[in-house]
Amino acid sequence: MNIGEVSRKAELPAKTIRYYEDIGLISPLRDTNGYRSFRDSDVHKLVFLGRARALGFTIEDCRNLLALWDDQDRASADVRAIAKEHLAQIESKISDLQAIRDTLSHLVRECAGDGRPDCPILQKLEEFPT
Repeated sequence: MNIGEVSRKAELPAKTIRYYEDIGLISPLRDTNGYRSFRDSDVHKLVFLGRARALGFTIEDCRNLLALWDDQDRASADVRAIAKEHLAQIESKISDLQAIRDTLSHLVRECAGDGRPDCPILQKLEEFPT
């Protein structure tokens, strides 16, 4: 298969597929003319990578997950550990975003939003850390 076909099947841009090849996540064959020749196994890896990236896994996590996917003697505990660490990072980000939302919501409520110059939002932004 050529890169256009693979792009459609894996639902990934050709640029992403080339990048994954450049960083060694996939290794398509090359025809005598130098064009990439993708196998079904390459498409499966690309679909796998697309799903993993959509869940927010880093490239390095994807590399490790692919290695585990290819290893039929893997321990599911190894896969779980990667997913569990990623989940902890997501939960931390959610907590941070909730704190930001709460602070900003408070500031928006406190600001009169009228023609007067004093504004608690700007006052909070200009505060010097102590």
